[in-house]
Amino acid sequence: MSENELIKGCVNNDRSCQKLLFQRYSGRLLILAKMYARTRTEAEDFVQVTFIKAFGNLKSFQFKSTLETWLKRILINVALKELKKKRSKNELIGIDLKEPIPFENDFIERLSFNEIIEYISQLPDGFRAVFNLFVFEGYSHKEIAKALNITESTSRSQLTRGRKLLQQKITEANKITYP
Repeated sequence: MSENELIKGCVNNDRSCQKLLFQRYSGRLLILAKMYARTRTEAEDFVQVTFIKAFGNLKSFQFKSTLETWLKRILINVALKELKKKRSKNELIGIDLKEPIPFENDFIERLSFNEIIEYISQLPDGFRAVFNLFVFEGYSHKEIAKALNITESTSRSQLTRGRKLLQQKITEANKITYP
């Protein structure tokens, strides 16, 4: 079934089309949601809310992008809205970080995608959101600042601290020792 037919069926409340749309995109959205969520359950909640919003607004879909891109944008907005609700001032102030330890050249290459996502999910909410928006979504610090209602300098600082903390977590988890 084409994307166009699928959308028309969903707009007409055809349950089989809605099920197919969910089956077609839920897996990819869950992967993205895990990058913003702290737990799998939270990621699943993000996906669920995304589909609720999508089905409620599908009739206004304007075909300016692919359906998948539109769904991903909704999911990111859902995750950021949740982050804004939860964000604590503790994550915006300094956290004592050790100096980053350099990795062996091929160390990161040996990590699986799921392992990297797991390490990213351990970052504090603010660091994780900025890191994901900058690294994976290609947002500028100006766009991140607007989306999260923070300053550009806070965005840059959280990215730097998030990267250092991520490196520290990976290093500690793998008990890498250097001379």
